[in-house]
Amino acid sequence: MREWEKARATVDVQRDDGDSGASTALAVELFTAECKFKESVFENYYVIYSSMLYRQQESGRAWFLGLNKEGQAMKGNRVKKTKPAAHFLPKPLEVAMYREPSLHDVGESAPKAGAPPSKSTSEPAVMNGGKPVSKATKTAT
Repeated sequence: MREWEKARATVDVQRDDGDSGASTALAVELFTAECKFKESVFENYYVIYSSMLYRQQESGRAWFLGLNKEGQAMKGNRVKKTKPAAHFLPKPLEVAMYREPSLHDVGESAPKAGAPPSKSTSEPAVMNGGKPVSKATKTAT
């Protein structure tokens, strides 16, 4: 099991036996159906997580994962998707920064109308943000 799978498998929703039907998030060792959450992108690129298993009995509204001011998990029926307690910022895994193309760049790199396309390989290929790519040479054995 990969590290991110282990991290996601440690969240579980435990139901209280009370009349309220509330739940809290706990860490567990085994992955069960209660560990499944739907990840949705909310306004301003916040991410919200809703339980795939539990919903409100009367309204059918989903139970959302939320943290209170102390960082403890809130009860599922108390969290609404519009409240800041349920909003999480996603951590990007890898950010690739590319320069936005300009119309001036397009005009410079376009081939001339009268000239046929060149098939020569004398110019090095340019990839990876403008860094030249070295071509592999075959060695005689």
